[in-house]
Amino acid sequence: MASVAAGTAAGYPAATAAPPGQTTTNAISSSFADTFADPAIIQGRDGYWYAYATSDPLVSGGPFGLMHMARTKDFSSWEYLGTVFDDQTKPAWAAPGSFFWAPDIRYFDGKYVMYFTVTDTAANPGGDPAIGVATAPTPAGPWTATGGPVVTPKPDGNGGYFGTIDPALLTAADGKRYLYYGGFYGGISVTELTPDGLQAVGEPTQVTIGDRYEGSYVVYRDGWYYLMASSMNCCAGPTTGYSVFAGRSRSPKGPFLDKDGASMLESRVGGTTVITQNGNKWIGPGHHAFMTDAAGQDHIVYHAIDRGTPWLTAPFGINRRPMLIDRIDWIDGWPRTRAGLGPSDRPVPAPTTGSGLGITSTDPAGGLLGAERRPGDELGGPTAAISGPARTRKPAPRGSLRVEADVRLGSSFTTVLGGQAVVASVSASKITVVAGRRTASAPLPADFDRSDWNKLSIQVSGSTVTARLSDAGLGDLYAEARLVVRGLSVKPAPVRWLGSAEVDNLTVRPVAAPVRRMADVPRTGKLLAGDEFTGGLGADWSWVRPDAEAVVADGKLSWPLQNADLVGGGNNAGLLFHETPSTSSWIAETKLHLDLGEGDIRNYQQAGMIAYLNDSDFARLGNVAIWRTRQTEYGRELVARPSDGATSYGAAAIGRSAPTLWMRLAYHENAAGEHVYRAGTSVDGKDWTWGAAWVLSAPARLGLYAHGEFTGAAVPPVATFEYLRFYESK
Repeated sequence: MASVAAGTAAGYPAATAAPPGQTTTNAISSSFADTFADPAIIQGRDGYWYAYATSDPLVSGGPFGLMHMARTKDFSSWEYLGTVFDDQTKPAWAAPGSFFWAPDIRYFDGKYVMYFTVTDTAANPGGDPAIGVATAPTPAGPWTATGGPVVTPKPDGNGGYFGTIDPALLTAADGKRYLYYGGFYGGISVTELTPDGLQAVGEPTQVTIGDRYEGSYVVYRDGWYYLMASSMNCCAGPTTGYSVFAGRSRSPKGPFLDKDGASMLESRVGGTTVITQNGNKWIGPGHHAFMTDAAGQDHIVYHAIDRGTPWLTAPFGINRRPMLIDRIDWIDGWPRTRAGLGPSDRPVPAPTTGSGLGITSTDPAGGLLGAERRPGDELGGPTAAISGPARTRKPAPRGSLRVEADVRLGSSFTTVLGGQAVVASVSASKITVVAGRRTASAPLPADFDRSDWNKLSIQVSGSTVTARLSDAGLGDLYAEARLVVRGLSVKPAPVRWLGSAEVDNLTVRPVAAPVRRMADVPRTGKLLAGDEFTGGLGADWSWVRPDAEAVVADGKLSWPLQNADLVGGGNNAGLLFHETPSTSSWIAETKLHLDLGEGDIRNYQQAGMIAYLNDSDFARLGNVAIWRTRQTEYGRELVARPSDGATSYGAAAIGRSAPTLWMRLAYHENAAGEHVYRAGTSVDGKDWTWGAAWVLSAPARLGLYAHGEFTGAAVPPVATFEYLRFYESK
């Protein structure tokens, strides 16, 4: 597992398509790695999919590696390729003890370009993170780092440095390259890059508030730029609640708003859930990349933690974060993992690779008439040269269809589907699609280089037709033409081409059937029990550490926030519990009013609901002040090292904070006899956002809490609960 030497990608056998019915089972990196965190992915010009990961030991007890590489033909069988850097090839400007994190991989200008975090530079030893960049002729290297950072360390004004980490590139429709970077300390920003992608230019624009997001990735879809980023802690072992959220904007510089119109820059920070844990074995899904397969199906590639084996070696050491993959469904304009189901832990359909119609995608000429087979280069292998009319030997099927290829374009190149139903052309200055007597065009960037290998895709999905040119098909674009044609019919016919181009990695596939509806979520049935706080606390209530300041009056429970906590050794906060129903599933709900203000620092004022086994084993759903943000946090504490009782605490974010917030915890017992508590929140009591689930080993006590007042306020904020109800879970 040593570093790959120069040119090792050349001469590898060409990739072939996955067999029909191929499946994958998470974690997809398990055959070669115990941990493969912060994954990035790209399809190489040889047809393989290449994955990259952060610096870690690859396996338990193994040597530390300076970012890792692997590749696959079918997402089931993987080949480990070595490390990106070794001690001789790592950036000379990095401090000797620097780590290299979070690679982001792209292809443009005829080379592979990798961005990565350098945790410490030689200019300011001690922790001044920056963004580095390296280039390579093949996706397996050899990688040559530039002589300095593409984004330099950013001083915080207090002798330290902001978190200049987690880069992600976007080539946008304006022809410019943008780099997103940053994390919890300082927020995520975007900067424009020079055309070669190697230097930042101009002033950066902040696109998220601090203390909420890191690990950004941006894709373009249907006229929107979608910023997706991970929240909470990546690496809290068995209590990791990492999750991915999204906002969108018409501009690559934002502002990015969630589905409810809340900005990712606001104190009451916005974000629409892309993926979060669901109560199976996977927790902390996040720091992701995006890919689109040959059938036009998008997938999220991410890391997560098996809650049963969260550490690479010993507790509180390196987290074991293998690579996973799942389907992304676009529902009502938003990316959702498996329609909201979250990480899969059973076999699921693999990404579609290779071509139909008898075409060998990495040697396409044999499946075409009118195309000349050319030897290509050492990396890409044989290509098909089209000069004049050409077509597939076999007809494409009726209906939705995707045609995609790496192309080196001549002066004009046209693709025809369904006889003449859809015509997509790339001319000298624009990309055009014609269907149903309608036409749409988009200009190409002025400096677009037709002689480079680029990705061209033409897709008919129902009534929507798109033609897109991009660097490497990773959600970016040079230009896209899009039409919606009601009643569009694409009949069986060969795919035809006119004009001139050199073509490789050609795939023709029916489009994956889109999922339009979110998966079911818990719904309330009949009322089973509860308290409307119309009188004193009855026999169904009990305390752990009673608080005399909590008073029932005027139809509510009023509870001043205690100067107390429940995390770690704090364990001095009062907790108020209500008897739970005897049924095997139920939903608890409360309505909480707690004004935490906006924008100021009042760590960590909070109140909410708790599922509690003991002071070292609980799940806590709260409306919380976290530095300058206000968030709904679903935290988990448990004993992570039984030998000395050391505890771990982590959390997932759920929905959006508000002064008045409705909260739910939905309980059920799973097939393994574990006790699952899933959280949901609402800002109006009608529309609910369901989020992460935590698993407890036994049925928990369910109650309320109000603590975290550490600011020394003369009059602490008061949490008021209007009721606690238990409903049947439907």
